[in-house]
Amino acid sequence: MKKIILSLLTTAVCISGGYAQEDLFGTTEKKPARKGVVFAINAGLDQPGGDMAKRFGTSYRLGGGVMYKTTSNWMFGPKIDFIVGNKIKEDSLMINLKDANGFLLDQNGYRKGVGTFERGYMIGVQAGKIFNFGKKSSDNGLLALTTVGFMQHKINIFERSADIVQINKENRKGYDRLTNGIFIEEYIAYTYFANDGLINFHIGLDITAGFTQGRRDYLYDVMRPDDKQRIDILFGIRGGWYIPIFKRKSEEFFFE
Repeated sequence: MKKIILSLLTTAVCISGGYAQEDLFGTTEKKPARKGVVFAINAGLDQPGGDMAKRFGTSYRLGGGVMYKTTSNWMFGPKIDFIVGNKIKEDSLMINLKDANGFLLDQNGYRKGVGTFERGYMIGVQAGKIFNFGKKSSDNGLLALTTVGFMQHKINIFERSADIVQINKENRKGYDRLTNGIFIEEYIAYTYFANDGLINFHIGLDITAGFTQGRRDYLYDVMRPDDKQRIDILFGIRGGWYIPIFKRKSEEFFFE
């Protein structure tokens, strides 16, 4: 997954370089910044910090958003990201149910392996500006974007046969470490909108700080409430594709 994301981002940079050279040596005059609605499809790779690093390892994000772009290059709108990962660091997770070899026993006394995964989402409102430095287009440059919203994550416990009563749909709430709260995210990226509409993307770095809290009344494996205040940090690389719908001077919409 890491190699795929990095390969896609590298390809995007190479393609944009070709377009940048065409703009640099072309004969067209610099076009004014455009306004309109921009749809975004985003993917990212995150490394955890703070309390997040004590529970999870590397995770991935996939999401999207809708922003309005002004002629002064301000952008704002809602977005949502889904968090997925498979590296769990909670050594005490379900320790009261496991045998000496780390297996759980079902109701018939058979050993069962149980999958554990990181799952979560972030939903918020983003706003920022593109600082233009190009010679041929006013739409492209360094994007500084701030997002504020709500984040939630937990340990997803997966057992296909549903034969282990202790972790049925209701009981697993005592093990999943459900956590949520507000977050703020800062994203710095290179943003590119092609004049002919074929290549539109962003790629950059972000940092997220979540001010969260455990939300379960009681954890069965460690025998205590889960209401601790947390600071969950994510350091990431993100990229994505834009689908802009800009306005012509006649105020008629057209797809780029």
